Amino acid sequence: MNPNNLIKWDLDLIRRYDLSGPRYTSYPTAIQFDPELSPADLVATGQQSSDTTAPLSLYVHIPFCAHVCYYCACNKVITRNRKKAQPYLDTVYKEMEQLAKWYANDQIVEQLHWGGGTPTFISNEQMTELMQKLRDNFKLLDDDSGDYSIEIDPREVDNETLKVLREIGFNRISFGVQDVELKVQEAVNRVQPVEQVAAVLAESRRLGFRSINMDLIYGLPHQTLESFSKTLDTIIDLDPDRLSVFNYAHMPDRFRSQKHINADDLPSPETKLAILETTINKLIAAGYVYIGMDHFAKPDDELALAQQNGKLHRNFQGYTTHSDCDLVAMGVSAISQIGDVYYQNEHDIAAYTVAVEERDDAIKRGVTLTRDDSIRRAVITQLICQFELTMSDIEERFDICFAEYFAEELEDLQRFTEDGLIILDDKHIEVTPAGRLLIRRICMSFDAYIPKQQPTKGFSRII
Repeated sequence: MNPNNLIKWDLDLIRRYDLSGPRYTSYPTAIQFDPELSPADLVATGQQSSDTTAPLSLYVHIPFCAHVCYYCACNKVITRNRKKAQPYLDTVYKEMEQLAKWYANDQIVEQLHWGGGTPTFISNEQMTELMQKLRDNFKLLDDDSGDYSIEIDPREVDNETLKVLREIGFNRISFGVQDVELKVQEAVNRVQPVEQVAAVLAESRRLGFRSINMDLIYGLPHQTLESFSKTLDTIIDLDPDRLSVFNYAHMPDRFRSQKHINADDLPSPETKLAILETTINKLIAAGYVYIGMDHFAKPDDELALAQQNGKLHRNFQGYTTHSDCDLVAMGVSAISQIGDVYYQNEHDIAAYTVAVEERDDAIKRGVTLTRDDSIRRAVITQLICQFELTMSDIEERFDICFAEYFAEELEDLQRFTEDGLIILDDKHIEVTPAGRLLIRRICMSFDAYIPKQQPTKGFSRII
């Protein structure tokens, strides 16, 4: 795969195929998770199917935020009361001890991520304690070679906090910018001067964080093509290693904080598409590689190199280079992937706390992969990460005849071939530059669950 891959913008095709569909951070997706499955059975199946010789990935969910951002769809708790954090952390520690008994197995932790919410809501002392608890229960690396990242809010960190994060082992950070225009920031209740962002970025680099990601959102109130273009120019000047540019999905009936956003202030669908096209063109012109969907990275970034070498993977943390890791997640609403099992914790802190206290786990719902799920997951993951697939690889891995197993799917793909989204022969599937923006729609052809439900239900639009 050429690291300087081009994206072909075809508005007619985008309008034709811009349905709602999964983001495929898992397959089956979370909609298929079943609350009736026994937590004990999920854990047992995960243990039996897990590769205990492989490294681990850990995730910790810190749900607290001091301020509400109106666009946010994350599972969060808005509070100024910092004292609420310690009882929650104590529950996480109890869950962590049980998870370590199930899954630690003296396996090295190659990847670690703290997400939220705002992980830096907790104090420097609490962050230090949390990292020490992780080290006590799991085999964290101490030579700075791991992929240890944390999401931060530039309004919630100072130089001392950044220093503490670096000292306790983090070497990657990600922070939300969303937009640098004051009018947009005020409309979403996230006023954050670009000087503040630049200062955090500069100090992070001085401290030796080796990768810095910034999040942007297009489709927010008062955004125009011109205003977002200026935001992009500002961000390009700041020169982050990675960029995530997300589409704002306005669903106030589902996310209460979005009720504060006036729908009349949102850019039109046509403007959003123009913003996205400009975003892609500007970032590629600035030297970034289009990884897929919302993600861009510099050519020498590990994500870009992994994609170039056919090693890119995707899980609930997005694109990753750690395809061989089980994902052990802790905290409210966190999702784990252990062997052939996915499961998610309780969404509500009170329910999460009671579950951990009474039964040592907080599992609310999950799914055990069938053989068919595993085959389809491999196909979808390959396409969504690499934009190409060699059928013989799947045949050898699962002992199937690809053309026979996916006869209906290959017939369905013919429409994409005719429209120039893919190149298909009897050995390969290659996604074209015009198809890369619509990769989610292409992957939906291999999704056995989509025909059994409304494709628009529960999913965001592809573009």
